[in-house]
Amino acid sequence: MSEGSRLAVRAPELRVPATLAALGDIAEYVVALARRARLADSAVYRLRLAVDELATNVVVHGYGGAAGEIVVGGGVGTGRVWVRIEDTAPPFDPRDGLLAPTPDVPLERRRVGGLGIHLALTSVDEFAYDRRGRRNISTLAIRTGLTCP
Repeated sequence: MSEGSRLAVRAPELRVPATLAALGDIAEYVVALARRARLADSAVYRLRLAVDELATNVVVHGYGGAAGEIVVGGGVGTGRVWVRIEDTAPPFDPRDGLLAPTPDVPLERRRVGGLGIHLALTSVDEFAYDRRGRRNISTLAIRTGLTCP
């Protein structure tokens, strides 16, 4: 998924410490970007939910309480709004933690974890992961139907 090929407006990056307290700042960034793209409320919710789940995983599992930083970027392009999450936690492709729901398995026998990632990745229209150097880069996008922002 190429950000630049369809990019019309790029938002300034947000740099926050990798803490649970910073998740509110990330959510505000995502909602503002989604509103700029004139997403429907349901799409704003889906994008915010997905980004929140991935950012929470970076804080809790990626850095595991150690100091770190999350860099969030995004933009509005022809037909889509995208958000990029970057961190220097150990390598982790969120798709590797994907766990499909198993409603036919009793709760006490289900594997713990992974459902949040499933919810996040199925909430967006596009998802890509890349490991560049020491950085995890996850990019999520929602289609807008707009021809220009």
